[in-house]
Amino acid sequence: MIKNILIDLDGTLTDPKVGITTSARYGLAKVGHPIPESENIDWIIGPPLKASLAKILNVDPHDVLADQALLGYRERFSVTGLFENHVFEDVAHTLATLKSKGYRLFLATAKPEVYARQILDHFDLLQYFEYPYGSELNGERTNKGELIAYILEQEQLQAEECFMVGDREHDIFGARSNGIETIAVEYGYGSMAELDAAQPKARIQRFADLLNLI
Repeated sequence: MIKNILIDLDGTLTDPKVGITTSARYGLAKVGHPIPESENIDWIIGPPLKASLAKILNVDPHDVLADQALLGYRERFSVTGLFENHVFEDVAHTLATLKSKGYRLFLATAKPEVYARQILDHFDLLQYFEYPYGSELNGERTNKGELIAYILEQEQLQAEECFMVGDREHDIFGARSNGIETIAVEYGYGSMAELDAAQPKARIQRFADLLNLI
């Protein structure tokens, strides 16, 4: 019996494309690696950001250049980028309905918790969650599997009583590594091929479709 729902943020509850990609371009330009506007970097939305920036820079994720690009990203994102974002259709209504039915909702995002909390609060969504779990600014818990394990431990949750909802393979693999089934949203930033390969238990076209599955 499902009692707890873990939910991703970027690409699942909100569309953060403008804020994330613009801030990433800003951070990359600050370290001397400007990206032309014609180059699509939407793929960076969802996975741990430092590793994605390192990939663009063609350096190891632990390289100082990746650290500097991430600091540049945060310089812009923490002030402007986190609000260059919009909530997907029916999200607030669906969260309210799930909570009214007795489900406990937990945010589970690789985004730093300090930003995730601000975003949920800005869009008046924080009220629906027991707690907005995210990573630390030092990179701790950016791995989705480690984050979910941390949530289970902190909240004393049973894996078989949980579902994870997200849009990328990282959500699916991270949940599965903790014995949790997943529902993938198809409107986010995971391609159809990515979701086909990851094989979530179910897939939905709209966030509101959750109400028909849980």
